[in-house]
Amino acid sequence: MTDFNEKQIEILQVAEKLFAEEGFDGTSVRDIAKKANINIAMISYYFGSKEKLLEALVIYRIKAMSMHLENLYQENISPLDKMDKLIAYYIQRVHQNRSIYQILHFELSNNKREIDLQAFTEVKKNNLRFLENIIKEGQEQGVIQPNINVVLLPTIIIGSYIHMNMNKVYYNEILNLNTEADFEHYVHTELTAHIQKTIKALLVFDSNH
Repeated sequence: MTDFNEKQIEILQVAEKLFAEEGFDGTSVRDIAKKANINIAMISYYFGSKEKLLEALVIYRIKAMSMHLENLYQENISPLDKMDKLIAYYIQRVHQNRSIYQILHFELSNNKREIDLQAFTEVKKNNLRFLENIIKEGQEQGVIQPNINVVLLPTIIIGSYIHMNMNKVYYNEILNLNTEADFEHYVHTELTAHIQKTIKALLVFDSNH
């Protein structure tokens, strides 16, 4: 299932909100049906089960990402500029979909139920290929040094955001971020720029000297 109609999207959005607020285990199909103002049978008809609904939610949220990265890779800009744009896009996507990311990483680390999250793994592998292509292009142009551990680059990008989001109360206090809008602005400006500089320093620094 890769194409969703309006009603399915509405159900997925309701489910995502409830999963984020109550957790996957704490949310029942009945809760989702009630909040979406539909019959339980409709969820069974469209998705089959709560687990399958989560799988569909993953596909719904990540579908556009490969297309965006493909367009970015084709842009006529330098590899380092591509990296800057990719980082900004990654941060924007993870922040926008942080609820589903939290659910997925909990489920992947927990591994206690039969949820097929292969689609999530496949999309991450696909994203890594785009990253590898940008790095390779930069190395061929002589602007990115050899011996880059590309697999670990997303851990710096995503990990930095997740750390800040998990410690939001602390950062709000020390950075005087008084509203949710303040926090979002900081993420998309200061944090994003900091990660871009960190990655760029890693890519251009010659470790042999």
